[in-house]
Amino acid sequence: MKRSCCPSLVRRVLVSVFGAAALACASLHAADAPKITPPKTILGFNIGDDYKMMNYTQISALWQKWATESNRMKLVNIGLTAEGRPQYMAIISSPANLAKLDHYRDIAKKLAMAEGLNDESARKLATEGKAVVWIDGGMHASESQHSQALSDFVHHMLTKTDVEMMRFLDDVILLAVNANPDGVEVVANWYMREEDDKAKTFVGLPRMYHKYIGHDNNRDFFMSSMPETTNINRVLYREWYPQIMVNHHQTGPEGQVVFIPPFRDPFNYNLDPMVVIGIERLGSAMHERLISEGKGGSSMRSGANYSTWWNGGGRTTPYFHNQIGILTEIIGAPTPTPLEFAPAKQLPKSDWPLPAKPQMWHYRQSMEYSLTMNRAIMDYASRNRENLLFNIYRMGANSIQRGSADNWTTTPKRIQAVVEAAAKLGEKVDLSVRGDMSPGGLSGSTVPMDLYEKVLQDPANRDPRGFIVPANQADFPTAVKFIHALQKNGVAIHKATAEFTVAGKKYPAGSYIVKTAQAYRPFVMDMFEPQDHPSDFAYPGGPPIPPYDTAGWTLLNQMGVTADRVYESFDGPFVKVETVLEPAPAAKITGVAKPAGYLISHKLNDSAIVTNRLLKAGAEVYWLKEEQTVDGVALGTGTIWVPASATALPILEKAAKDLGVGAIGVATKPVGESLKLKPIRIGLVDLYGGVMPSGWVRWLLEQYEFNFEMVYPQVLDAGDLKKSFDVIVFPSQTFAQGSRGGDMNRIMARLNKYVGMGMAGGGGGSYSPPADRVPEEFRSMLGTISQAKTVPPLKTFVEQGGTIVGLGSSAVMGDAMGLPVKNQLVEKNDNGEEVALPRTKYYIPGGILRAAIDNTNPVAYGMPKDGMIFFDNSPVFSLVPGSSVKTNAFVTFTEDKPLYSGWAVGEQYLKGGSVATEASLGNGKIVLLGLEATFRATTHGTFKLFFNSLYYGSATSTK
Repeated sequence: MKRSCCPSLVRRVLVSVFGAAALACASLHAADAPKITPPKTILGFNIGDDYKMMNYTQISALWQKWATESNRMKLVNIGLTAEGRPQYMAIISSPANLAKLDHYRDIAKKLAMAEGLNDESARKLATEGKAVVWIDGGMHASESQHSQALSDFVHHMLTKTDVEMMRFLDDVILLAVNANPDGVEVVANWYMREEDDKAKTFVGLPRMYHKYIGHDNNRDFFMSSMPETTNINRVLYREWYPQIMVNHHQTGPEGQVVFIPPFRDPFNYNLDPMVVIGIERLGSAMHERLISEGKGGSSMRSGANYSTWWNGGGRTTPYFHNQIGILTEIIGAPTPTPLEFAPAKQLPKSDWPLPAKPQMWHYRQSMEYSLTMNRAIMDYASRNRENLLFNIYRMGANSIQRGSADNWTTTPKRIQAVVEAAAKLGEKVDLSVRGDMSPGGLSGSTVPMDLYEKVLQDPANRDPRGFIVPANQADFPTAVKFIHALQKNGVAIHKATAEFTVAGKKYPAGSYIVKTAQAYRPFVMDMFEPQDHPSDFAYPGGPPIPPYDTAGWTLLNQMGVTADRVYESFDGPFVKVETVLEPAPAAKITGVAKPAGYLISHKLNDSAIVTNRLLKAGAEVYWLKEEQTVDGVALGTGTIWVPASATALPILEKAAKDLGVGAIGVATKPVGESLKLKPIRIGLVDLYGGVMPSGWVRWLLEQYEFNFEMVYPQVLDAGDLKKSFDVIVFPSQTFAQGSRGGDMNRIMARLNKYVGMGMAGGGGGSYSPPADRVPEEFRSMLGTISQAKTVPPLKTFVEQGGTIVGLGSSAVMGDAMGLPVKNQLVEKNDNGEEVALPRTKYYIPGGILRAAIDNTNPVAYGMPKDGMIFFDNSPVFSLVPGSSVKTNAFVTFTEDKPLYSGWAVGEQYLKGGSVATEASLGNGKIVLLGLEATFRATTHGTFKLFFNSLYYGSATSTK
């Protein structure tokens, strides 16, 4: 009788055969692999050695050397940084893949855009294509580990020849990028300046690690103001379309080594749910690999406050482009630091399944964790290559389908509408039910099914099919800048070549059209529509759980741009805009042939650039008290009047051509009162180490061509300020009630306990260290702003005719300066004393609110009467009656519920309060802009409040 072969024997034979083939393949690859220069040969130390950190110059030298030695790597410059350095990207894959990069990039694009494909054709492309993975490091440069670990991993990818590595190289194209080259240079040079290892520290970094915005370089990704952000977004959304984007950071949660997703709720309702599941799967694979190697101390979800709600960060903006975005936060620094003993973290739970032993932690240990995490990512991408490629197509196709038909986005407000509709039927809904399956456990959690159709799919609340940005709006050049932000994020834009009509409304040629039937629909919806953040409390009646970053940010409204929603399919004489960042259309100089002067609309933000150019050239510029209207078009309160001159005309002609700011020639000078402007000398306040809002304002002043210089506390305290300045600007976070810097000094002193952690510097964490620890060149930046030493010379400055502008949180300086303002957001305690409202009653993290604006006040010239402002737990004032100081509140809350986008607890407390006040003190002015008028340079809709406040105090009244 013939016996059948034993199945186990067959398996052993197959394993032996294929294992031998794999080993032979690995040996072949190893033989072909060129010799790569070890890092130590170039650097003089190994990556991950204690007390050693590479700067970007050294990193660039490594990558450039390796690119000449390896057939696995191609090095490209994706653009210049803010300080003019090349930003390099290493493209790593097998030699065969590198020879066909254009082909695989084309496949990635076709699948990501999902246009003209069906499931069958997408499957074919997915089978043929390669997974594309982006991994970066160095974004927050004082978080030093990931900038070093990235080069360690690049070297790893170029030198390893094991079977798994060969699979990675065959299946995956890796894009490795230094996210903040300038910062890595600055931070590494600061740390390595000391020869004595024990003296090395990141603490006391004198400037931000990004030229302008420090830590906020990871808050710029939907606006793309900075060159590095623009470079990165171009690669992610317009060139390479990776399915996975990994953004490494520091530091790990207390008592843990590293945070890795999955994230906590909430996730943004615009996201495709496949993004959320993709993050869960990849994050779990990373945890699994660490644990399988005995590397404990990884946490997820409740281990940190990170969520997937906010748009604007390096790993969050990808979600709105159907990409899986991963954030890691790891401990480690070149100076050995303790992994502290946190007893609660030693008890395993699902969010930290394998606790790590407390110990002194070395840099190399973090490098090894990073290698494991990055290999887990590459392994996931390799094993799931076809699914990743197909799924990004599927999400893009879902977006196109949702934008092509009636679709509804369920938000907390819509669920509340269901509750209210059910109440009218006598049904009480318990939204706290979480799926109790015991008998009767679901009581109160369901409502009649017809409410789904009637409420959740009410035709009046369906999503728009598209948006029209009219070319005839008051400030079209700013609308063009809004379009630029969309383009930098890869959004498909169309433009009208002729006049057209949609839904009974006529639109002029040149209007922009943004349809939602496109792969990046989640990003489009997020930029045009308000965010509705869920109420998120620690427990019923407890404090709110802060969102990660802001809760509402609708860019359309932040920028003050007008757009119309369209709810049905529409078309017209539209062409796709192929030129990215085309300028605003040229305007004209119109009116009479030989004018007495020219009128310019104050509604245009870029009129500030024109004003600055005119004043610098010696031309005259006035603000007219009475709004001017020409041919039925209102030019805004404070219409700008420029008397005709040989100096003024060429400036106006160039502005019309380059900026789209037109001017109207009139035969006679307008009658009535006006304010004559003068060139102004601006002092912009900053503190040692750099303050992010100050950096943003610095960038903004440069873009709008204002003359300014940086001012530090020692100059303020010395007095005689009017000799050098006409205006002194205190950005948010530069002035606080009491002595600025005391708390920060205590915090930083505690950080000195762990001198290598490097969490200081980079913006917003500024403090004033002892002078003997600071190089001579930076000592002029030292000092703190205090009530006792700084306020008296500031008062003298104002009384002598100077202007002080307090932005955001710094608007609290009004009380210190003796203005009749008080905090609106207070209540009386049991003793009858006024105390700040507790967070359980009042809390408004970043969001957009409606406000009433008195645009007859010169600081509000050109603004609408009803506006949108960005608000981030900002100071809100009430005026104290009976004061002799003339004070005017010109941006106030008049509604019980002013929230438009975001989340608000106790918004009714705002009613009657002011977030913008100006006062006369002696011969000068104080302007308090409590709203975030310049927040991250996204709030174009309120820039005029800031620009006007700069000119106002120095202007002279004329008739």
